[in-house]
Amino acid sequence: MHPSDIRHLLSVSTPALAPDASFAIVAVSHPDEGADRSVGQLWRFELDGAGRRHGAPRRESGAARRLTREISDSAPRLSPDGSVLAFLRPDARGRAQIHLLDPRGGEPMRVTDAPLGVGQFVFSPDGSRLAFLARIPEPGRYGTVDGIGPDAEPARRVDSVRWHANGVGWSIDRPRQVHVLDLPSLDDEPEYPQAPRVGTGSGCGTGSEGGIDGVRGPAESDGAEDAEGVSPAPGTAVQLTEGPDDHTALAFDTDGTRVLAVRDRLESDVRDLRSVLVAIDAGTPSSASILLEEADGLSIDQLVALPGGALALLASEPIDGRDAIAPDRAVWLLDPPSGSASGRPRRITDPEQLELTSAGPLETAGDRVLVHALTRGRIHLHLVSRDGTTQEVLGGDLEAHGAAAVSPLGQAGEVVVLAAASTPTSAGELVQVQVPAPGEDADARGHVGAGGAGEVGGPDEDAARALPSAPRVLTDLGADLRACGLVAPRELEVTGRDGHPVHGWLAVPEGEGPFPVILMIHGGPFAHYGVSVFDEVQVLAGAGYAVAYCNPRGSAGYGRAHGRAIRHRMGTDDFADVIDFLEGAIAADAAEHPGRLDASRPGIMGGSYGGYLTAWSIAHDHRFAAAIVERGFLDPASFQGTSDIGSYFGDEYVGTDPADIARQSPFAHVGDVRTPTFVIHSEQDLRCPLEQGTRYFAALRRNGVPSSMLVFPGEDHELTRSGRPRHRLQRFAAIQDWWEQAFSGRA
Repeated sequence: MHPSDIRHLLSVSTPALAPDASFAIVAVSHPDEGADRSVGQLWRFELDGAGRRHGAPRRESGAARRLTREISDSAPRLSPDGSVLAFLRPDARGRAQIHLLDPRGGEPMRVTDAPLGVGQFVFSPDGSRLAFLARIPEPGRYGTVDGIGPDAEPARRVDSVRWHANGVGWSIDRPRQVHVLDLPSLDDEPEYPQAPRVGTGSGCGTGSEGGIDGVRGPAESDGAEDAEGVSPAPGTAVQLTEGPDDHTALAFDTDGTRVLAVRDRLESDVRDLRSVLVAIDAGTPSSASILLEEADGLSIDQLVALPGGALALLASEPIDGRDAIAPDRAVWLLDPPSGSASGRPRRITDPEQLELTSAGPLETAGDRVLVHALTRGRIHLHLVSRDGTTQEVLGGDLEAHGAAAVSPLGQAGEVVVLAAASTPTSAGELVQVQVPAPGEDADARGHVGAGGAGEVGGPDEDAARALPSAPRVLTDLGADLRACGLVAPRELEVTGRDGHPVHGWLAVPEGEGPFPVILMIHGGPFAHYGVSVFDEVQVLAGAGYAVAYCNPRGSAGYGRAHGRAIRHRMGTDDFADVIDFLEGAIAADAAEHPGRLDASRPGIMGGSYGGYLTAWSIAHDHRFAAAIVERGFLDPASFQGTSDIGSYFGDEYVGTDPADIARQSPFAHVGDVRTPTFVIHSEQDLRCPLEQGTRYFAALRRNGVPSSMLVFPGEDHELTRSGRPRHRLQRFAAIQDWWEQAFSGRA
C-alpha cells in the first residue's frame, strides 16, 4: 500500500434501515487529495427484506445506487415509517445542516440553519418531528455579529475546571442545546428568493419573528443561498434548553411527547464524569424534569426508549465520579416512573463478561437492544433482552462500528440486523444477519457455526431462540484497496516475562528480507489495535518495514483488570509487554523464516498514549535505531491546565503526588534518552497540546539528542484519522524519510 492509496479507504456510516428491511441508506466517504478533505455521498442498497422467508423469490440483495451528489453528505436516518430520509449536509459556510429527502431520490429540502451547525438528531416515534443538538454561541461570538471577528470578540471569563475541547476549541461559550423541529411535508411548496418591491405592502405577507437562536424560520432568510442554491425550507426550530451546561445525547420517549437528554454540568472545582438525565416537554420548553442526578452515579454515553416506556442506557459508574479507567460500561434499564416517583436504573449486563463499547449507536430491535462488544481486537454485535440475556448475532474477524436492527413482522418476529463493519481487507462493508423468531427453524437459514454467533450470559435458550443466519457481506467496497496489495498480518500471543500473555500482530512485507522491524504502540491507553485493515501498518509494510503491534496491559478488549493494570503504574507492565511482544514476534518469525527480519536495531513509534510509551521506552531501553513520538502525553504536570481532559485524566492515571507524577513522566526522564527522535504534533491539538511536543523536543535538543520536529497547522488530535488528506500524505512522506535515514544510519 502506497500513502496515496488512502483514497481507497472507503468508510461506511451507521446504516439507516427501512422498517420492512427492504432497503438501507448509508453514507460512503473517503479521503480525497484533490478536494483536500473527506468526501462522501448517500447510497441506497436494496435488500431482501422480510418477505423471502415466506417463500418470496430472492432479490438481488446489495444492488446499490448513489442517492446524492454533494461533497459531504453524512449521518442518514429514516423516519420510523421509512418515508422520509434525514441527513446532514454542509451549508455554504461549511456548517452541517439537516436536510430531508424522499428515500427513493429527488431534491433535498434543507430544514435548519443552525449558526454553528447541527450534531446528533433523532426522529419522533410518529416521524412528525426531529430533535437535534446544536451549539449555540454567546451573542457577538463566532460570526453572529457582522464585522466582529475572533480577535475583536469580548474577553472570555472562565469559572469552571474545563473550557475547551479537541476538535471544537473554546466550548464554554457555545454549549450544545436541545432543539425540536416540526417537519414540513416533502410536497410543500419551495421557498423562493423574494424580488424587491416598492412600498411595504400588506396583502398576504410573509413576515415572521424567525427562528430561535439562529435556527431560522423561512421568512428570516437573508437571501443567502446554501450550497445547493436554495434557502432553508419552512419550519422553525424551538430551543428547549439554555444555560451554560452541555448536552451530549438525546432520544424521544415512546409516545413522542418528551425529549430525553443527557446533561453535562460544568463544575467549578473538581471534574465529575457523572451525568444528569432530563426529560423535556417537546411542546413546553420550560417544562423539564430530572430523571437521574449525578448522585445516581451513572456516566451515560447513549440512550434509547423501549416499548412500554422504559429507557435503555449505555452507561458506566465512574469511581468517585472521576475514575473512568477501563469503565464498567453496561446496559442499564430505567423503568418508567410510577406516579410521582422516578424509577431507579438497574444494570442488566455484566461488564466483567461483556466489554461494551460506544463504537456504534445503541439501537432497539423489537423489545431488545443491539450493542457493540469488544474482545481481542474484534467488535461484535449482541442483542440484549430486558432480563439481561445476551445473544451474539455477529462475530468473526471484523469490527462493527454502527448497526441498525428492525423487526419487520413485529416485536416477536424475526430481527434483521445490518452492520457497517471494517475487516482485514476493507475499511467498511455492509454485513447483514437475520435472527429468526422464537421457534423458527434456524438450520434452514444457515446458522453461524463455531467461532461465530452464540450465547453470552443468561440461560441456555437455544430451544426458544434460534441461532442467527450466517452473515452476508452485501458490498465489496474494499476491492480497490485489496488491489493495492495488502499484507496479511500474523496474529500472535506472546508470553511475557511475568507470564502474562500479550496479544498482537506482526505484519511482514512480501519477500525474503531482511526487513527492518518497527514496534508501533497505540493511543488510549484504554484503546486497542484490531483485526481491521490499518493504513499506518500497511503503508510501512509497503515501504519494506515489518511492523509489530500489540495490546499491552492498559488496553481495551481483555477485561477490566487488564485495562486498569497500569493505573498509577504507567511505564511498568505496559512497557514490559510491548518489549516482550517485540522480542517474541521476532522470535516467532525467525522460527519459520530465519533471517527474514533484521532485529539488530529496531525502530519504535506511537501516538498519544503511544507517544508516551515510546518516549518512556527510549529513556529506559537503548536498543532502538530511532523513534517517532507523535502527539504524545509527555508531561503529566503541565497536562492539567492545557489539555481538554487535563482536569481528570492525569490524576487518575498517574496520581496527584508530585513524586508519583515525576516517577511516571517521560519528560522527567528525557535526560536519559539517546535515541534519535522525530517529534510530530498538530497546532490545534487540545487533547495532548502542542506544548507537550515542543517542550519535549526542546529538551532533546538541549541534551544533544539528534532530533527533528514536524508541526501541522490547522490540525488537531485526529490528524492521522480525519486530518486533511494532503497533511496525511505529507506526514507519511516525512515518516518514511525518517525511517530511511534511521535504518541507513543517517538519522
